[in-house]
Amino acid sequence: MEMTDKLMDERQPDAPGAVGEREATDLAVMALDAAAWSASTGARPEGVVRCDPAWFRAVELPKVRGAVERVLMGRHPDHGLDLLLEVGALDALLPEVKAMVGFGDGEWRHKDVWKHTKQVVLQAVPRTEVRWAALLHDIGKVKTRRIEPNGEVHFFGHAEVGASMFDRMQRRMPIFTGEEALSRSVRFLILHHLRASAYEPGWTDSAVRRFAREMGGGLCDLLDLSRADITTKRPEKKKRGLDAISELARRVREIQEMDAKIPPLPKGLGTAISARFGIPPSPALGELMKVLKDRVDNGDLEAQRDNDYYLEYLAAEKLVTPR
Repeated sequence: MEMTDKLMDERQPDAPGAVGEREATDLAVMALDAAAWSASTGARPEGVVRCDPAWFRAVELPKVRGAVERVLMGRHPDHGLDLLLEVGALDALLPEVKAMVGFGDGEWRHKDVWKHTKQVVLQAVPRTEVRWAALLHDIGKVKTRRIEPNGEVHFFGHAEVGASMFDRMQRRMPIFTGEEALSRSVRFLILHHLRASAYEPGWTDSAVRRFAREMGGGLCDLLDLSRADITTKRPEKKKRGLDAISELARRVREIQEMDAKIPPLPKGLGTAISARFGIPPSPALGELMKVLKDRVDNGDLEAQRDNDYYLEYLAAEKLVTPR
């Protein structure tokens, strides 16, 4: 049966007693399925019913998440998102997303956040965590907009606020139950989605190394989200943004390859520490070596300097007392 046939229904859902509880839930599921179908085909089904918010909230969460993910992962997610808005699903299920609709449209000096969000989802690589993060990455903007006397608009801290809103969303509607790793990834990407765009060519190797270490296993997803987050219509500006992210990715790769080949600390440092501080080969000596390695990784110390550089650091930081 065609989706257009399934959704043809002239009943008025707002009329009291028009539908029973079971039928109401079925209509809500059909509306969610219609949005997923639209995201897959790029077409708009006919006869779409706007549902009461309670109908959507009665749908089992796994079905809700499945339908929203089919929208996000479709070839035309922007079409599906528009239909989720039209049938009332965003109001009922994702009010944090609904709040972005029309926010900034022709008002003040910033782009419409909802249109931007749909474009980011459309441009994002079709990986579940990246598409979810694309949908939610700017939810914090609604609560953080500040307008200066000269009309300039800022959203200071919107990434952090957005991550907190995601936590509250999860408590209200635990849509990622059983998918804790996915939930952590989406939250991580919301929280850090501005990090890669802050890159400048003047970053030192230590700064790049620190960035890569802090992003950890989420680095690839973060870079992909950052690429999708560039929605400017100016070709030269878009190229600059994409080139900067590509340069950052290249530098991370090169530094990681170099670090894998060259140990961060010079050969014989352990013996030098033993001689200087009277520490025999022991777990205590191993712990000092680990401290030094971690601080090189963090960018607090330079790699592959002479032994005296590290010995002086240990003494200055009072990590060990000279004998």
